[in-house]
Amino acid sequence: MKIGVLGTGVVGRTISSRLIELGHEVKMGSRSANNEAARNWVSANGENASNGTFGDAAAFADSLVFNCTKGEYSISVLSLAGEYNMEDKVLVDISNPLDFSRGMPPRLSICNDDSLAEQIQEAFPSVRVVKTLNTMNCNIMLNPERVSGDHNVFLSGNDVSAKADVIDLLKSAGWKVSNIIDLGDITTARGTEMLLPVWIRLWSALGTTDFNFHIAR
Repeated sequence: MKIGVLGTGVVGRTISSRLIELGHEVKMGSRSANNEAARNWVSANGENASNGTFGDAAAFADSLVFNCTKGEYSISVLSLAGEYNMEDKVLVDISNPLDFSRGMPPRLSICNDDSLAEQIQEAFPSVRVVKTLNTMNCNIMLNPERVSGDHNVFLSGNDVSAKADVIDLLKSAGWKVSNIIDLGDITTARGTEMLLPVWIRLWSALGTTDFNFHIAR
């Protein structure tokens, strides 16, 4: 599968490299086609890796585009990517509305009666947004065996078939079906985004990012 990844930070690079390990072709997008981090990533990841602008990456994708940008920039990045390049494609949104303007720990810039995922879906109505993977460190997202035992990944989205496509990808990355929880429509992303303050404090208390949430039932 050809997959576009928006973002050249540690999350974007980690996700992109793992997708290549899973056998996909990946184009990493950034504001400039000559982005140094993206070019270095391509050099390290072989013939299935390429890079370009945000628009190039979105257009390259067969059906899946990953939003790996910082939440404060996601809407503007997706505008640069172009809704016409993502129309009817699945946008896997792993961003979070974190505000670092006052330092650590960050605040949520959107919460309670709205979410970043909802704002993205409203801004780009022809794109099928699925919020997922945003409640764990990027090294675990597509490599769940990094954390031993059962732990969970959540999905939120309005399009059932889009969520099914994302579930197929998650399964191929090693997620057990029993550990994938579909929370419902895109408004349920409010809950997963609001887990981030808890996650950040767990990171501080545990001294590691190698942990995840597990729902015992």
